[in-house]
Amino acid sequence: MPKRSSNPKEDENQIAARILAAFNEPNEEGKNPAAVALGRLGGLKGGKARADKLSPGKRRRIAKKAARARWSRRRE
Repeated sequence: MPKRSSNPKEDENQIAARILAAFNEPNEEGKNPAAVALGRLGGLKGGKARADKLSPGKRRRIAKKAARARWSRRRE
C-alpha cells in the first residue's frame, strides 16, 4: 500500500483561488484618487441622466413594475 503524505496537495480549484487572491490584493498606495472621483461622478449623475432620457410612458411602466415588486414582498 502506498505511503500517504501528511500534507495533502492542493487541487486545481485551491490553486486557482490562491492565484486570484494574490492578484486581487490591494496595492500599498490604495486607490487612485482620480479614478475614484471619476467613478463617483458617473455614479452620481447616472440615475438622473437615465431618467431624463426615458419617455414618460416608459418611466411610468418602470415605476409600476417597481411598486408591484415592493408590494408583492409585503404580502408574504
